[in-house]
Amino acid sequence: MPAQGGAPKGLLQQMEELMAALNADLSQLDADLQHSADRTPPAAPVTPGGLAYESERRADRSF
Repeated sequence: MPAQGGAPKGLLQQMEELMAALNADLSQLDADLQHSADRTPPAAPVTPGGLAYESERRADRSF
């Protein structure tokens, strides 16, 4: 893949640039998730053996 100046980039340089971009994206995602977790009220604690989801309470399931 040609660089901005027209000279081809080495594979290692391309990989380093992709990893840097991925790292930046993941850092932003982490910051967004941390921010949203700070604003979310804590969930009700789940007791061991308790039902965590409403769908688990369906009576028509047998197992």
